[in-house]
Amino acid sequence: MESSKIIIIVNPKSGSGSKKTIIERIDKFFTEKKAEYSIIQTEYAGHAEKIAKEYAGKVGTIVAVGGDGTVNEIARGIRDSETALAIIPYGSGNGLARDLCIPMRLSAALKTITNGDKILIDYGLINEHPFFCTCGTGFDASVSLKFADSNKRGLLTYIEKTLTEWLNYSPIEYELTIDDNAPQKIKAFLIACANASQYGNNAYIAPEADITDGIMDVTIVLPFNVWEIPGLVVQLFTNTIDKNSKIKTFKCRKLHISGKDENPAHFDGDPIILSKEIDVEIINKGLHVIIPNEKDKKDRFKYSLSQRYDITIKDIQHCTEYIEDANEKMEKQIKKHNDAVLGFIKKTNDDILNSIKNLLNK
Repeated sequence: MESSKIIIIVNPKSGSGSKKTIIERIDKFFTEKKAEYSIIQTEYAGHAEKIAKEYAGKVGTIVAVGGDGTVNEIARGIRDSETALAIIPYGSGNGLARDLCIPMRLSAALKTITNGDKILIDYGLINEHPFFCTCGTGFDASVSLKFADSNKRGLLTYIEKTLTEWLNYSPIEYELTIDDNAPQKIKAFLIACANASQYGNNAYIAPEADITDGIMDVTIVLPFNVWEIPGLVVQLFTNTIDKNSKIKTFKCRKLHISGKDENPAHFDGDPIILSKEIDVEIINKGLHVIIPNEKDKKDRFKYSLSQRYDITIKDIQHCTEYIEDANEKMEKQIKKHNDAVLGFIKKTNDDILNSIKNLLNK
């Protein structure tokens, strides 16, 4: 294995901007470091996994430049090998990167690749589909299906899809078999199986999850009322959702879920339709990853300010686009309405004038 060689896989479609500048900065960084590296851009869905499998066990590090989908593909390709995953986050949620404390800033993420520590983490399987952060079935899987079909990404779009889907979603009755215990029935809004603590965007669905303990943390959201939504949302983003009375949590290594005929599910946000029977398990320490060293972790506060600034700017841009789109639609509707009113006034005015002329002629 060429342990010093680095393969950088870039998904040009992830995120919201052009990757040209990013690739130029990555190229400049590794050239100055005199590293042995190659940059490869993906061309279609599944291409990142194919590239990763080709180099698994042959190079020291493969860098994922993209979002959770790109990270999942590359991690799938190199799991159970000696090749380590490094991440340059450039997606909507960046769940695994955030859980591993990888900086959102490009310069800091690049520094982590060369200065970071290599550790082993767990990964999971849902009906043999690998996941590295979370998987699940129920409401969040239905939202993932809607989000995948959306033209826009980001937190605001995800919230929009979540609220829309909530209006049409009904809790489902499942039968759960936890490890080798007796089956139990439960009616749930969603069942989330977590290897890492969050979905992404700092939405913590499993606050106690540890990505290296060989155990999954299961979070079940029980049926709730509309007035309970704000509290659940606040707790989701403040790492305290497990304190809510509508939340049931437990830890296990294997979980069998029996639901309706077809179950919408997701793995690391990627939606999938599974059969009635779902099996989830954790594989202990099956993936090498590069994370910030202890010194860089202590300096995380100065990074977090700029990260939050970047997130805020992107959300404001998204909100601005939404408002502009709404304004354009409203302007068209107002113009159409005004044209109809003006047409009516003109016709009425013409009718009145004609009536007056007819009276005068008589």
